[in-house]
Amino acid sequence: MSAEETSAGSGGATNSHRALESLLNTLNLEPLEDNVFRGGRGSEGWQRVYGGQVLGQALVAAARTVDPDRSLHSLHGYFLLAGDPSIPIIYDVERIRDGRSFTTRRVKAIQHGAAIFSMSASFHRQEEGYDHQIAMPEVPPPDALMDPVELIGRLIDKLPQAMRRYWERERPIEMRLLDVSRYTERGKKPPSQMIWIRAAGTLPDDPVIHQAVLAYASDFTLLDTSLIAHGKLLFDPDVQLASLDHALWFHRPFRADEWMLYVQDSPSAHGARGFCRGSVYSREGALIASVAQEGLVRPVSPEKMVK
Repeated sequence: MSAEETSAGSGGATNSHRALESLLNTLNLEPLEDNVFRGGRGSEGWQRVYGGQVLGQALVAAARTVDPDRSLHSLHGYFLLAGDPSIPIIYDVERIRDGRSFTTRRVKAIQHGAAIFSMSASFHRQEEGYDHQIAMPEVPPPDALMDPVELIGRLIDKLPQAMRRYWERERPIEMRLLDVSRYTERGKKPPSQMIWIRAAGTLPDDPVIHQAVLAYASDFTLLDTSLIAHGKLLFDPDVQLASLDHALWFHRPFRADEWMLYVQDSPSAHGARGFCRGSVYSREGALIASVAQEGLVRPVSPEKMVK
């Protein structure tokens, strides 16, 4: 690796740590009154609030109203309006039920007096039970794969400019792509991909923060998987993508600052909507979480972008 590449990699690490600190600040919600919180602004440089930010903040808001002996096991959210990244988001938590084993919350995210996102979340008191899981695919470890800075340096002549800007952006999540061929060869492929992910630094020990960071990361590449079958990229000007809903199930304890394998596929796309699924494994092969999302996948003329 050249001195320039080493310098770029070092700077990228510093920028990533700064981006992670910014993410943790956005997840540190301000309580306004009982069951009402304000989330700090994030998604800097975005035209609208990134969906993973809203997921993470809504998760934290719900968890702050639940006894600590119960952990979040599932959430189901709907993106209703594009969020405004220039102002904070208000999170209004409704205490639906506090049962002996399960606790249910409903969260509404509000900007400009309107709901931009709604979510139901369920928490479960820890207890013993049956245990099984599907096996993690056999893949190269993250250490054997290129980081985005190195990837851009080696493939710069083959990558679309929009993709280079995307991967060069400061981000709180480290990623290692197992297959970069879809970015250099625009043929149609089976709609699946696998990515190693982790927080770009050490996180606090609070399990809620680790769940919120994974929720944040789970929205990055999932819907993009539906485009692989059509030889398209989220960077293409004739494609409009937008998350419509997002479901996340947490199966086992984990740390989001350790490498996790995010296995994604897209069983269906039809009627300008794409459906995608994901399984998240620890490096040791434990199934951490499952994800599902449907989103707008609309072919458009660049001058007719609508939502």
